[in-house]
Formats: sequence, C-alpha cells, structure tokens
Amino acid sequence: MGKLFVFMEIFSPLQKISYQAYPSIWVKRDDLIDPYISGNKWRKLKWILHDMQLKGKTHVVTFGGAYSNHLLATAAATARFGLKASAFVRGEQVSNETLLLCNLYGMRLIFVDREIYKNKQSLYHQYFSNDEQTYFVDEGGASEEATRGCSEIIDELHEEQFDYIFCAAGTGTTAAGLLRGIHQHELQTQLHVIPVLKGGEFIANEMGKYESNLDQVNMHTQYHFGGYAKTTPALLHFIKSFASSTGILTDPVYTAKMFYAIYDLLQKDKLEKESKILAIHTGGLLGLLGMKQKLNEL
Repeated sequence: MGKLFVFMEIFSPLQKISYQAYPSIWVKRDDLIDPYISGNKWRKLKWILHDMQLKGKTHVVTFGGAYSNHLLATAAATARFGLKASAFVRGEQVSNETLLLCNLYGMRLIFVDREIYKNKQSLYHQYFSNDEQTYFVDEGGASEEATRGCSEIIDELHEEQFDYIFCAAGTGTTAAGLLRGIHQHELQTQLHVIPVLKGGEFIANEMGKYESNLDQVNMHTQYHFGGYAKTTPALLHFIKSFASSTGILTDPVYTAKMFYAIYDLLQKDKLEKESKILAIHTGGLLGLLGMKQKLNEL
C-alpha cells in the first residue's frame, strides 16, 4: 500500500501570470505534478488505483485514442507501482510518441475499429472475462473515484478565494470534481467549463452524474475550434504567443482552448475585469507533438 500513498502526497503550485494587456490571472499548475502522470490524469488515477488496490486487483484495462494523455498516464502509473495495464486504442493501428511511451512502460495496446470501440463493456468482457485480476477504467478515467480526486484541487486553494475557476472538459469528470469541491467548501465561485469537442452541451449531463446542482456552472461550447483535437491557425498562434509571453506551454487539445476562452471572454467584457480568475492547467503537453509540423510552420 505504501507506494500508492506516496502517489497521493504531491501538490501543485499557484502561479500568477500576466499576458499582453489583459488583467493578471492565477494558474493552478497541475502540469508540474509529474511529466507523464500529468495534471488531472494524476488526480483521477490517484483514487482509481487506491480502489483497485483495496479490491486486490493487479491489471488495469482502459480505453483511449492514439494521442490519449490518459493512456500514457495510466501506463506510467501502473509501471511505477508494479501493476499490469492493457488499453483498447480507438481506430487504425498507428505509431506516435504517446504510444511509444505507453509501450515502453509495458502497456499492452489493442487497436480496435471505431464502431466496435463504442461498446467498451463488450470489448472488456470479450478480451478479459476470464481474468479475475482486471479492473475496468473508462475512457479518460471517468468515475466517482476520479471525481473525488479532482475535487481535492479546491482543498489545495486553502484561503485563496476566486470569483471564477476555468477548466477544459472532455468527459466532464474534472469539472464535476471542481464543482464538488466548490460545494464542499461552500464557495460562491462560478465554475466556467470549456468543452473541447463539438456538441459539448452533453458535458453538463455528464457532470450531473456526480453533482446534481449545476447552478454555479457556466458552459462555453463555442471554443472547440472544429472539434476534439482540431485546431485553427488562430489557436496555434495563441499557443506560441502565450508560451513566449508567460513561459507556460499549453496543448492544442485541452488547455490552449481554455486559456484562449478566458482571454476572449475578458476582451468581450463577459467577465468582470476586477475579478479574480483561476485557470486549472490540466497538463497533457504531449498533445503538442501531434501538431509539431503546423507549429513549426508559424
């Protein structure tokens, strides 16, 4: 058990930044927690692996795309704690930096057709029904345990009070955890959620599975830049400008879209200029590698 409790002792710093002529904002630097078990993936896996340990399981089975931060984080974490890991990878067999690292960490990769991938429980039972040591982890780590882990971000703020907290969202689990933390501490903070894929309205329903009261939630579904893992020249230019101005890297899939949204909303006077804003940097910087050619062309 000791190894998993070491996994639970890391905290990320708060950093105040200035960007161009905009008001200063604060950033929760979860990207600094670990190079590969990064950001919200660390938060989610923390209690997932704890629950797995309590149940005596030794083999994680999970799901994700070819550039999934979740897959890499799971591979790194299971290797660190002497566990096995397998992953169903959505789509045709490919080779990239993320999957290379997953492979080096010992994760078994099973590539499956996109349509078949949709039925995750069926895949799990088809391949692992006879393995009593396996533990099912949904795509992105979505679960009650993951929500619990993400709620602890609010615990770490201590006496700091923020008017607005921003986060990017793919499954809504991190956002649900933040909302739970806000409720637990009885804060008046407004949570602003930036879905990173088209049709992101469903994120509110996903959050509702874990926290029913969404009164303090503000959804901004217009910052997907074409869909999941899609970009535009404007977003890529923002990534470069933001990095050179603040020293903070963002990824084109999640965090760049969130930071872009914050500054766009400030520019359009949708947020109070004197408000105290916190952005949750959820890590996942290997996503930059999938855009290296486009970024080099800027």
